[in-house]
Amino acid sequence: MIQYAAMSQYRWSEIPKEQMNPLCARQVLHSERMTVARLYLTKGAIVGEHHHENEQLTTVEQGQLKMILAGVEYLLGAGESLVIAPNVPHWVEAIEDTVAVDVFSPCREDWKRGDDAYLRR
Repeated sequence: MIQYAAMSQYRWSEIPKEQMNPLCARQVLHSERMTVARLYLTKGAIVGEHHHENEQLTTVEQGQLKMILAGVEYLLGAGESLVIAPNVPHWVEAIEDTVAVDVFSPCREDWKRGDDAYLRR
């Protein structure tokens, strides 16, 4: 017999939007093994270089991002995704007003603790 863990349903429209700085806001969901964040970046927003132990998959829903990973530049537009391996330094700039969804595995324990100062600058 297959047993399933409790299932949870969420509506992005009901998840509070947290204003990280004047040009960046986010909504966040944490599960047992991953974190999903929807980021709202105003044109010109910059997320300074940082790295983390989590694997990250970024998908742009609308707009355009310039991402620099370990010195290599990528331009991501709507409908495009990029996988970032654990501990790779990366930096992001919103070329246009952008909505992006980031999926992290494992869960962003640093965000749960409030250790996300790099997003608040």
